Formats: sequence, structure tokens, C-alpha cells
Amino acid sequence: MTTKKVAHIIAHSHWDREWYLPYEKHHVRLIQLMDTLIDLLDRDPQFHSFHLDGQTIVLEDYLQVRPENKDILKRLVQEGRLVIGPWYILQDEFLTSGEANIRNLQIGHRDAAEYGAVSKIGYFPDSFGNMGQAPQLLRQAGIDVAVFGRGVKPVGFNNELKGDYESAYSELNWESPDGSQVLGILFANWYNNGMEIPVDAAEAQQYWNKRLQDAGAYASTPHLLFMNGCDHQPVQSDLSAALDTARSLFPDVQFVHSDFGQYVRQVQASLPQSLSTVRGELRSQRTDGWWTLVNTASARVYIKQANQHSQALLERTAEPLAAFAALLGKPYPHHLLRFAWKTLMQNHPHDSICGCSVDEVHREMMTRFAKADAIAEEIIAESADVITSSIDTASAFGQLEGAVSFVALNTSGWVRTSAITVELETERIYMKGRKRADIIHELTAKAVTGQVQDASGKIIPAEITDLGVRFGYDLPEDRFRQPYMARMVSVTLLAERVPVLGYRTYAFVPVSGVSHTASSEKLDLLNAGNIEREQQEQQQQEYILENDFLHVSVQENGSYTVTDKISGGVFPGLGVYENIGDIGNEYIFKAPEGDQPLTTEGLRASIVKLPSGSFRKSVEIIHDWSLPEGADERLVSEREAFVPFLERTAARSPQSVPFRITTTLTLIQGDPQLHVETLIDNQVQDHRLRVLFPTGIESPVHRVDSVFEVALRDTVPAAEWINPSHCQHQQAFVNVSSPDVGLTIRNLGLNEYEVLRDGQGTIAVTLLRAVGELGDWGVFPTPEAQCLGNHSFKYAVIPHGAGSAREESFALAYQNQSPITVVQAPMQSGTLPVEHTFAEWAGEGLALTAVKVSEHSDDLVLRWYNMTEEETELSVTVTRPATMLYRSTVLEERSEPLPASAGSAKVSVGPAEIVTLGAAFNTDNG
Repeated sequence: MTTKKVAHIIAHSHWDREWYLPYEKHHVRLIQLMDTLIDLLDRDPQFHSFHLDGQTIVLEDYLQVRPENKDILKRLVQEGRLVIGPWYILQDEFLTSGEANIRNLQIGHRDAAEYGAVSKIGYFPDSFGNMGQAPQLLRQAGIDVAVFGRGVKPVGFNNELKGDYESAYSELNWESPDGSQVLGILFANWYNNGMEIPVDAAEAQQYWNKRLQDAGAYASTPHLLFMNGCDHQPVQSDLSAALDTARSLFPDVQFVHSDFGQYVRQVQASLPQSLSTVRGELRSQRTDGWWTLVNTASARVYIKQANQHSQALLERTAEPLAAFAALLGKPYPHHLLRFAWKTLMQNHPHDSICGCSVDEVHREMMTRFAKADAIAEEIIAESADVITSSIDTASAFGQLEGAVSFVALNTSGWVRTSAITVELETERIYMKGRKRADIIHELTAKAVTGQVQDASGKIIPAEITDLGVRFGYDLPEDRFRQPYMARMVSVTLLAERVPVLGYRTYAFVPVSGVSHTASSEKLDLLNAGNIEREQQEQQQQEYILENDFLHVSVQENGSYTVTDKISGGVFPGLGVYENIGDIGNEYIFKAPEGDQPLTTEGLRASIVKLPSGSFRKSVEIIHDWSLPEGADERLVSEREAFVPFLERTAARSPQSVPFRITTTLTLIQGDPQLHVETLIDNQVQDHRLRVLFPTGIESPVHRVDSVFEVALRDTVPAAEWINPSHCQHQQAFVNVSSPDVGLTIRNLGLNEYEVLRDGQGTIAVTLLRAVGELGDWGVFPTPEAQCLGNHSFKYAVIPHGAGSAREESFALAYQNQSPITVVQAPMQSGTLPVEHTFAEWAGEGLALTAVKVSEHSDDLVLRWYNMTEEETELSVTVTRPATMLYRSTVLEERSEPLPASAGSAKVSVGPAEIVTLGAAFNTDNG
């Protein structure tokens, strides 16, 4: 007896918010689609439902123009005819942070709940690869199935497993590194395999003969999935009639206008006993390597840098400081943070953050980044003000005449030693009808210099610069704005061992006897007491940088050798730049046929040791290079003729232009990393610039920061891989190591790397990729993707030894994502001491990713993940007494109370586990 096949037709439209058209042009089409859909759902009871692409922002965008239809949308959602969520937007998972992925899930759930129902389907129709921890994140959110379009090589011909395929069927078990599993359903025939179903019988016969066969070839059950829609696809208004035609032609097939809930339930009830299990990241590892779209990680790098800055500002500074302020009684700004996150996440759809849209899209993105940053900066300022206004600065510094106190706030998960800079007001005079010239004269009548000391009275070496007089203003809550002029001074010092999730307080103390006419540079060196020593050192040790951890020597070609004084590891030849042509597009890097990389290895550099103070030293390296100005004239004609990039014959132009690279190397006392900044003025088109770090370690695998995971990836691709390039995604760092030594390269917003197959374990980090077209399905010129103009790239070299030193280098990379916030504090009595921590924790191999307040309960929430493959223990202490500590999930709802004593608890954390803890407190209303 044969089981009757069931064809599940799910109506949808994959809604790229912006892509080959700017947002508002797609927006107009969205309004038309939704108006048509609402009308169709009301007049055709057989039109069962419409899947709204798994993202709630579609409703938000529609209601911007049609606010009067919100009640209609709520009714349709509650009736199950409009299926929404679980995400706010369909993100690129690898180019957005772990916490951004969680905020996306949280906001999608919250917004869907407002309408009455959330779809519990992990929907990833077009992500350019899928994060390995997705099953764990989904399971913690109560979701047990993921539907996705990319990332695995599913089956062989007729489902024969020839060539070690990853899955025998389009259904599979997808497992995270921690062991969490969900049912994975691959769009084996893409998410448009049921689009534009014919009503005409002859056309329908041909249509369904092929599609039933194609879907049946991959399915493990009689339930076949047909997605009725595609990118920006209008609603098929005659779908009910088309299905009636299909039923009449194929009586042995049950055609159902279905939804994902119904389809998944029936698939789960019919699955074979054994499915293939695919573990971890889905990055198309077993394919030819040309269509992974990984090079979107280097398209428009400026977008990635802006995103990294915005994410870090929100999740690593604004949220923790707002949480600390909430512990002191200030209401947590859920509404502002939600708005800031939504604004930022409007840049996170895969065609947006990937940099693979038309120029107008990415111009608008930069405005959104600026808006999100502005909100975060206001939250940071207000929260820091609450904290500093509670610190008892007078007890430590009140007896020092003219002292100006300031606070270093450490929102990272580790005790920090870092160089910090703050601009302080030494004196302020409000306008109040006075002449500005008189105020300026009064403020500049005396010199401003001094020294810095900590709360114990110890003098801290500092670089101090008189900034003169500046305009400022207050915006009181109960009065009109108050403009003023202020005398300003810049103070830079080494803040040592600033407490985890806490702060340390310092004071600038004016000192007489130094003329204010001295240059800023001379003042810096005078305050550090280092002029003579610096001159002697420059004569004796040209191009050498050294601290307690590292010895760095710079060679004539501008490369440098880093010696780890702790492990003894030596890494020569670091920092060579590589350049090659690129005739691909925003999606895919393609070097011209036969093009050989150019490097700075044989180029003599200009090297200058920069003036420095007692705690940091810097060297500037300048390469004056000459590079081809772009591709030759063939590329323009090939683009216009829509010649596929693999068939192009264009080469690099014989004409060259100057290309200067300025590199600054900096070592800071007490800091085991070499900080690097590279500056360029790019006037070259159609090329890729990388910086190379040969590790000297030939390892078959390497480690890389992914989403809540230090992923272990193969250096050599699978046999099916034919693309000469093996570039991959990274977040904060990439690491190549042996059992004894290793090298971690951390970055800020540089999301593409490759570990070269050169026998040296060379880490190549992409700094810039310049191309002139979108690519994909049409001819879309993108001249702004050539990224002409000035660029700055920041990264660091962190060598390490054996044992836990590797994970310690990863923790250091994460710390650099969380700069210390430094603010001036009033001189006052207060309830907080001059040094304090709001929460402490310990746990080998763990990384703290979030400190915030739950929107469900107003409880303090902290989240970690285990960077290792070993079980570990987490101990936590919250300094404000908590009524309850409990385990939570990524949705941050209260669950499983923990045995706790005086605000402290211990939890076991499994390999690669994401763990969220909550702390509940007494409130005024009980």
C-alpha cells in the first residue's frame, strides 16, 4: 500500500527590504502587496494563509503608511491567516553579533505577541550561510525546527549517497556544538519552487509533473513543500483556482494550501527513524566554493566597521551602564534601547549589511548607524551621570585644591588595563549676559597643567594637553538651556586593573610652574618625565618596541617580528600588505585570470619612531606603493554585457597610480598585544588589499570567533572546493596555534579572513575590497562600492603560549570591543566608594556577552558562552543583594531558581553552552 503524497503549498513573498532598489521604492511595492493580500484574505475563504517572511518589520513598514489597518492585521494574525515572526528582520547571521541575533529574536517575539501569535519556525530562507549555534538559540526560544535555503550539500543523484554528502534528504538533524538539535528542513528546490502555479490545465500538467518529481527526489516523507512566492513576489490572487486545477489533474496527490505549522507537524509525524545529522556552521563546505557569497564580508568594509561600532556601543556600553544605573534606582530605558536596536537592525538584513545592494541603500544605512549611535550615546551619558553622581569623590580628592575627578567605567567582562583619554573641564563660566570675550580672557588668564593621582594618593604618569576654551551647554530638565564657556584639558594615562563591571576613580590636580605656552607635545613629554630618555632610546634602539610581554622589531620593508617574552614564540614577517585585482562583484571575489598578487615585501618603507610617554610607544611605517589604477577597459564592457564573472577576460590596467599606506604600531605597558592602525587614501579601483600574518604553524585547522562560538574550521577545504580563494567570516578574531604557541589576530569590523595554504599558516585579513557592480541577476553599477577615499583599519597581534593562554587571547580580543568609558565626576559626598564592581564572576573559558535588564521582569540579566569544548563552572556575585538568582533563556524570562547565598551562585556550563542568568531584586512596590 502506497502512502498518498501531500503537496503543501505555502504562500509567501521573500521581502528584501532594500536591495536592487532603495528602501522607499521597495516600500511602495510592499504597501501594494499588503493591500492586495488583505483584500484577498477577506474575499477568498479558500486562500488559507500567507507567510510574512518570518520578519515582523514588514508589519511595521506597512503601518507607517497604513496605520488604519492595524486592527485588520491583528485579526488576520489571530485567525492564523497571516503568519508572522519569529524575527524582527531576516539578518545575515555571520555579520551581526551574537547579541544582535538575540535582540532580533527577542524583538521579533515581542512584536509578534502584540498581534496575538508568533510563528515558532526558525526561518532562514536566504542567509548567506547559517551560524552553528542556531539550534541552541532556537531551542532556548522554544523552537524545534529550522527552515533554511543555504549551507549544506544535501543529496546525491536520486538520493544516492555518492561522495560523502552531508544529508540524505532535505530533512535532517541540525546540531549545535553544545549538542542542541532541531529538525532542519532545506529548501532543496529553493523557496520559489511553487511560485506562479498555472490555472490552465495544460500548463499545470507540465508544471506539476516536474515539480512533484523534483520535490519528491529529496523528501524523506510523503509531505512535499512548495513555496508559492519569491523575492518581492506579488500575491498570487488566483491561487485557489490554480489548486483546484491541480487537484483535478492529480487525484492521487493531496494539494493543501498550508502553513509551516501544519506542514512541520505532519513531517515530524512521518520522519524515518534515522536522519543525517549535520553539525555546526552551515557554510556550503562541501560545494565548489564559488557561491557561498562569503565575500560579502569584505564588500563595502566601511559598512561593517560602522556596524561593529554601533553594536558595541549598544550591547557593550549602553546596556551595561544603563543596567548599573538601574541598580542605583534609575528606570532602565527599555523603550529607547528597543528603538535604537530596531534602527540598527534595519541595517542587518542580508542584502544590507552584506554590502550587496545599490549605492542608495548603503548611503541610507550610514544615516541609520548615526541615529543608533546618537541614541546609544545619550543613554551612555545619562547612565554614567547617575553612576558618577553617587560616588563619594570628596573623601579621596576633596582636600586637593582645584582637583577635577574622573571615573573609568569598565563594562567588559574582565579586569582591564588600558590607555584611556578624557577631556576635562577645569573651570566653567556660564554666559548669563556676559560678553564672551571677557569670559574667554578670564578663563585663559592662567596656565592649566597638573598631574593625575588615584584615590590612594599615588601619582599616575599622564600625558596632559591644554585644549583651551570651548563652548558648551546644559539642558536642565526644569529650565531653559544654559550655555557656558569652559577651560578644557586632555588627560591620557594608563588605567591599571579597572574592576570587572565596575569603575576606578582618578583626579586631575592642577600644578603651577609650567608655562601654558609650551607646545602640547612638549607638555606630554614633560608630564611623563621622558624627553631625555626617549631621545637616548631612539638613538640606541631604532625601530624597537618593547614592554613586559612583547618585543617588536621593525624591518626595512615595514614588516615586523613579534616575540612573545612569556612563551618564547617568535613570529617574523608580520604586516606585509598584499594587493590583487578583483573583477568580481559585491557578492564574489574573482581575481583576473593569471593575476599574481603584489606585496610590500620587497618595498623599502619609511620608518619613524613617534614621540611617546612613559606607558606607550609607537612606530610609524609608510609604504609609498604604486598599483594598477583599476581593471582594463574590458571590464566595463563585460559588466554592461552581463558577462558572468567566471567568463570575464578583463585584466588589471597597465596604468599605475600612487598608493600610500601609513601604519602605526603601538605597545602599551601591561598590555600583551601589539596595536596596529592602517591608514590609506584609496584611489585604486577593482582590487583587494589584505594584510598578512605568517604564523609559521602548519595546522589542518584554525579557530575563529563566530556567533557565540569559537568555531574550529578546516584550513584546507573539502575535495569538492575548486575556488582558488578560501575566504571565511570572522567576528572579533582568528587564531592559528600549535599545542605550544599560537597567534591571534583581532580586529574591529574586518569580517573577512583566509588562512592560506602556504605551509606557513598565514592569516590574511582583508582590509578593503573595491568593486563596481552589485552582481546577481542583472546589471546594477555600484561606483560607490569602489570605496574611494580615506580609510582607517584597526587590528592587533596577540601571541600566546600553551594551556589556557589561547582562550586568554580571545578574551583580550573581546575586551577591545568594549572600550573603557571615561567621564568627569562632580566633587561630592556619595553612597558609592571610589572603586567598585556591580557584579563579579569567574569561569575558565567563559566569555561574557551581555549585561542588561530584562524587559519581561526588570531583573538584571547576564549572559556568557563557553568558548571551549570542556565543561566548566561559572560563579557569579551581584553586589546588590538579590532576592533570587535563576537560570534563564535567550528570551530572558524567569525560570529555574538557583541555590544562592548573599547574591552569589555557581552553575555548571557545558561545552559551547550559552548560559543566561537573572537576578531579581526587591522593588519599592514589593
